[in-house]
Amino acid sequence: MTTTVLMVTGVLIATGLATGAVLGGILQENLAARVQQASGQASARVMGLEGGAPGATSASAALEEGGLLAGALLVVWSPDGEVSGAYADDGRTVVPLSDQQVGSVVESELGPTGGTIEIPGLGAYRVAARPAAGHIVVAGLPDSEVTDTVRAIAAAAAVVTGIGLVALALVVGGVIRHSLAPLRSVVTTAERVARQPLATGTVAITDRVPERGLDADTEVGRVGMALNLLLDHVDSSLSARADNEERMRRFVADASHELRTPLASIRGFSELGLRALRDQGPTEATNQTAESLTRIESQSKRMTALVEDLLLLARLDEGRELSLERVDLVRLAVECVVDARPVGTEHHWRLEVPEHALEVLADASRISQVMTNLVANARIHTPPGTTVVVTVADIGTGVEIRVQDDGPGVEPQMVDRVFERFARADASRTRRTGGTGLGLSIAAAIVEAHQGRISLDSRPGCTTFTVWLPNGPLDRTE
Repeated sequence: MTTTVLMVTGVLIATGLATGAVLGGILQENLAARVQQASGQASARVMGLEGGAPGATSASAALEEGGLLAGALLVVWSPDGEVSGAYADDGRTVVPLSDQQVGSVVESELGPTGGTIEIPGLGAYRVAARPAAGHIVVAGLPDSEVTDTVRAIAAAAAVVTGIGLVALALVVGGVIRHSLAPLRSVVTTAERVARQPLATGTVAITDRVPERGLDADTEVGRVGMALNLLLDHVDSSLSARADNEERMRRFVADASHELRTPLASIRGFSELGLRALRDQGPTEATNQTAESLTRIESQSKRMTALVEDLLLLARLDEGRELSLERVDLVRLAVECVVDARPVGTEHHWRLEVPEHALEVLADASRISQVMTNLVANARIHTPPGTTVVVTVADIGTGVEIRVQDDGPGVEPQMVDRVFERFARADASRTRRTGGTGLGLSIAAAIVEAHQGRISLDSRPGCTTFTVWLPNGPLDRTE
């Protein structure tokens, strides 16, 4: 606002100065014309009085002869060197000039066009000299007419300019305050958000720019909309970060528990074997040690499998662990079902695949692992007599693998969490299979690494895991 007022002030001052200069020039030209007219009239009087009574050629006589304007000045320089001067005061009374005043006129260098001279006691006069019958007649009018007029105009312009600037400042200030009101809402919102602790803990950014500060047709309104969009993005990112941290805490707790169980078993059986060697006879010690070593081996294998699964997930998260080639999914499905039948003799297995090959660009061992995990999940979590159907089909945009069973289904609260790591419906963490609890999460990670999709549709009597894999080349730029 200050800059605007200063700029307008400068423009108005420049305009006033230019107007005063132009008007002053016009008034000066007008005054010069009037001086020339007065000089001509005075010369005519002097020439008309040449044959008159003695002393008729004096300046006072010439002024008294004809009605010159108030303030008019006349100096007559006769051929014999006698100089007289007089001026008409405001009452048009002729007043003789003093010798000093006459001398200031005589000593001035005046040409035909005249000029402005300073006369002591009278001020500035615009004068012009003209010869008349051997005399030199100098006529003049006061310059104060012009200066007073210009000064009055300047004063009026200054007053009007001052009033206009005050009004302009008030109007501009009001307009700016009204226009920037939404921006103040933006600033207030940003300051409140900036004071929130966002580094740790569960954070929710609820502050937003009010609706009155949003307007897609103004720059300030668009700033408010952009800030709200940014806050929405930050809020969702912080929520995702908090969810990731919570999942990571659960993951660490689950992994710690899974590792602690075999480690405790290994330690217990080691201590049992040592105690047998120390306290029992050779035969009993050998038998006890052999049993302890067998249990230690079992728990070591379980712990090794867990560590390998965790390492595989870490490598898949980094985009590693894939060796791509053309893979026939029909062949992999057949092998998977053939391998599942000997260990799932109490289940009914059915395979629905086309007679021709369905190839995709994939890592054969990892896709086989996905199928094995899904089939094992169906076998483990369904009762004997359940029918498990493995289907491979070309759906145009890719190849779809489905593992469907007619078991009791997945509990509703687990459907959305079934692919999370260590997610299980059994909160007690007990296991009747000895698995690591990472099978479905590994399957999901492998499918996502192939830029595919995996989903679950479950209800009592029909649970279907569906895997979609693209049948074209993978976009490795992602």
